[in-house]
Amino acid sequence: MNTMYDTLLQLPLFQGLCHEDFTNILEKVKLHFTNYKAGETIVKHDMVCDKLIFLLKGEISSLSSPKDNTFTFMEYFEAPYLIEAHSLFGMNLNYASSYVARTEVQTISISKSFVLTELFNYDIFRLNYMNIVSNRAQVFYDRLWRSASDNLKKKIIDFILVRTEKFTGEKDLKIRMEDIAIYVDDTRLNVSKALNDFQSMGLLTLSRKAIHISEINALVKWSEAQKTDQKKDR
Repeated sequence: MNTMYDTLLQLPLFQGLCHEDFTNILEKVKLHFTNYKAGETIVKHDMVCDKLIFLLKGEISSLSSPKDNTFTFMEYFEAPYLIEAHSLFGMNLNYASSYVARTEVQTISISKSFVLTELFNYDIFRLNYMNIVSNRAQVFYDRLWRSASDNLKKKIIDFILVRTEKFTGEKDLKIRMEDIAIYVDDTRLNVSKALNDFQSMGLLTLSRKAIHISEINALVKWSEAQKTDQKKDR
């Protein structure tokens, strides 16, 4: 039980709560423990989000696709992690992505009703929750207003980064070359050449209808270095 306490306290949602308040919360709340084997689905896209799900152990995959399913973008998150806190409220109360256990996984879930009737009575919890949701909204809003680039490689990177939740770790993108070309408004041949250049630099690995990025931060650093070089040339 102490290990569970320590893990939950690592989550931004509970940080700042005094030990007494945290103990009171755990004495009142009905915790639902669930174990998943690797490959099992934890949450499906479009399921109603009616609880907070905390990843206590293991690693999960997040799978996101546009409505036309032209591609699937995958990210990976390790415990401790909170799944889509932003989907608990708002006009759309469904999960935006699907989540699958990548390893053996243990989760704890807390119902939305308990969040409303009990957890929101604690100022620190309310503040933490609002900060998490607000910070996420601000980050994605900022990305929308970044200057557009006419450089194809920068366009490809921006296409990936604008869909990225966490700017560290590995990512996988399942997509056809011609679909990337449509999204970045260029030819399939030029996109193929740009991606092969990235592969030769060790920034990603190409396979049939798939792109694997072992460390997304390497792409971020490459993109930032290009901006610096452009400013020096002006």
